[in-house]
Amino acid sequence: MKIVFVSLDTLRASRLGAYGYGKPTSPYLDRIASQGVLFERAYAADIPTEAAHTGIFTGKVGLTTGVVAHGSELTSLPRSVGWLPAMLFGAGLTTAAIDNLYQLKEWFARGYRYYINSSGRQRWIDGRTVNDLAKAWLNEHAGEDFFLFLHYWDPHTPYLPPEKYVSRFYDAGRDPRDPANRSMERAYNNGAYPFFKYHHYDLLGPVTDAEYINALYDAEIGYLDDLLQELDETLERLGIQGDTLLVLFGDHGESLTEHDIFWDHCGLYEHTVRVPLIMRWPGRIPAGRSVSGLVQQVDMMPTLLEAAGLPVPDGLDGRSLWPAIRGEASGAHDTIYLSECAWQAARGITDGSYKLIVTYDPGPFKRPPRELYHLEADPDETVNLAETMPALADRMEQQLNDWVAGKLAGRRDPMLAQLEAGLPFRKRLQTILGQFGFTWEDWWNNPARERFDEAMERSRMNGGRGA
Repeated sequence: MKIVFVSLDTLRASRLGAYGYGKPTSPYLDRIASQGVLFERAYAADIPTEAAHTGIFTGKVGLTTGVVAHGSELTSLPRSVGWLPAMLFGAGLTTAAIDNLYQLKEWFARGYRYYINSSGRQRWIDGRTVNDLAKAWLNEHAGEDFFLFLHYWDPHTPYLPPEKYVSRFYDAGRDPRDPANRSMERAYNNGAYPFFKYHHYDLLGPVTDAEYINALYDAEIGYLDDLLQELDETLERLGIQGDTLLVLFGDHGESLTEHDIFWDHCGLYEHTVRVPLIMRWPGRIPAGRSVSGLVQQVDMMPTLLEAAGLPVPDGLDGRSLWPAIRGEASGAHDTIYLSECAWQAARGITDGSYKLIVTYDPGPFKRPPRELYHLEADPDETVNLAETMPALADRMEQQLNDWVAGKLAGRRDPMLAQLEAGLPFRKRLQTILGQFGFTWEDWWNNPARERFDEAMERSRMNGGRGA
């Protein structure tokens, strides 16, 4: 058996043609979807990247593994926890990864015969690097049964697509730095600005048009789509396309200014937690099928084990998607439980109709303690019904609390432990602020971009010695 398992980091489902987007970001990915099964309502139960991928490879949500945060020094994953690549390796498949998650936590390299670190000297990883490494590996191992994990970082920030893709999504007659355009002011005056100035905005120059950055995100997807076409054509050239189970998924989505989140993946809103999930296996998965019910990322592990003819361990939170693929079920879950612990600490619950979000620490954002949205009537989650429908909000919060208590089974809540130690991204922001003479409290009470920019400029003039 051959499996190509592809993580498309930061890919928002609603920005793809197959999920209803009107711009031509993903013609080839849409074609793959037409050749297999598309899951319309796939959720990332734990975000962002570190927690999401841990769930994907264990089949267990963060409260089961204890990994609920991203970038935390508190988390670890015991070797006794079942790990998908290790299971497939034990069953005789050649396992390989082209990935850099090992840079985050050591457990991401477990179970691989070949672990090819895609990291380079730059902070970001161009998909060209992943493709070149993947094609070389496939050329050498095409005759074997294998599991190949590929991790593409397009369209993660910083958005730096090849220039030829930008003109497809942004009018060449517009000036993205027009001083009369004020649409970037909300982003530049957001509490998280110093972090994104360092890691994103400075790489783009003095942009004034927020739509330009949204266009860059679309251009990144267009670039990724061409890379996926190249990968798929490699499978075809090698004569293994028809024998390969191809799985494409997002680890989380991206907010593109919604909810005062500017080109980042925090907040348990649909733009961030609804992800693409597409599977193609010629002759084994029906072409052109859509699954409308609720599924989540941890369902992929039991699905792949079943496809490989391997036993599915007890105690997983994920459920096999094969009944839904065969048309015997509408989905895999009646309820999805959500969690984040990086910039913010929050949990959520949705039945597909309503969603409740409970925020424990908003980080550098302003959030009400509870948000209730009617997803069917308000898919962009703009009208908070928590105060007008308190009985429903109470009922859903109680269901969420009962689920959390059941998962913990008396163990200490890892999110509370993280809150005591401090949110990981707050620490990152504090470090940046401290280099230029700001405290968290000073910045949070009066986040003036001009003061921060002036402090950075003084630092540059002083040779990088701070303010």
